[in-house]
Amino acid sequence: MSDKTSKSKEEWLQQLTPEQYHVAREKGTERAFTGAYWNNKKDGVYTCIGCGATLFSSNTKFDSGTGWPSFTDPMPGDNVETEEDTSFGMRRIEVHCKKCGTHLGHVFPDGPTGQRYCINSCSLNFNEKKELGTGDQE
Repeated sequence: MSDKTSKSKEEWLQQLTPEQYHVAREKGTERAFTGAYWNNKKDGVYTCIGCGATLFSSNTKFDSGTGWPSFTDPMPGDNVETEEDTSFGMRRIEVHCKKCGTHLGHVFPDGPTGQRYCINSCSLNFNEKKELGTGDQE
C-alpha cells in the first residue's frame, strides 16, 4: 500500500488557487518578494499545500535576500525529494513533496551551511508554534 497522494487535475483545481496550481502542479515560480512567507519570522512548521506533509522548520529558515523563503535543510524524515531539472536551458535541482509530488522550488549550493532550499510560498502552509500557557504541559 502506497502513502502517496493521488488526485485528478480537477481535484487539484478545486483545492488550489490558480497561482498555487501553476506552481505546485505545473512547476511554475511565484514572483520574488510577493509570497506570503518570504519574510515570515514566526516560529513554526511549513507544510505542503497539496497534502499537509511536514517539510521545513522555521529553525532552518534564513534571509537569503532572494525574495523566496529559504531553508538550510528540510525537516527530518523523507517528505522532501529532489531531482535534476534541465528546463529553461539550466541545470538545477528541483525540490518536491515526496508524498504528493507538489513542486516546491529548487535547492542551490550557496546557503550558509552549503545548501539553500529556495521554496515558493504558495507551495506551503505555515503552522505557527503556539506558546504553552500556564497549566499546559509538554
